[in-house]
Amino acid sequence: MPDYAASKGGVGQLAKAFATNGQPGTFRSMPLPPGYIATDNTEASRNDPSRAESILARIPRAAGAGPEDFAGPAVFLASAASDYVSGTILTVDGGWMGR
Repeated sequence: MPDYAASKGGVGQLAKAFATNGQPGTFRSMPLPPGYIATDNTEASRNDPSRAESILARIPRAAGAGPEDFAGPAVFLASAASDYVSGTILTVDGGWMGR
């Protein structure tokens, strides 16, 4: 899905650009890109048993993400614990991108 890959890469670069522009200390930029999650975009692959098995085999966690998997990272980024974090991408994907 080249269009999806390009847009995901663009969001990452945009986050870095936002983090380095503007007044120091006034803006933080940190996207939370999802990995394989139940959406309309993944419906066809989730409904195809062999394709779903192939995709899940590439995810070290061996499962797709659910909304609950974004709660902790979102709370971290919204808290003072992440005050010195900016321009980075916190990928929530069960380890898929690390392979």
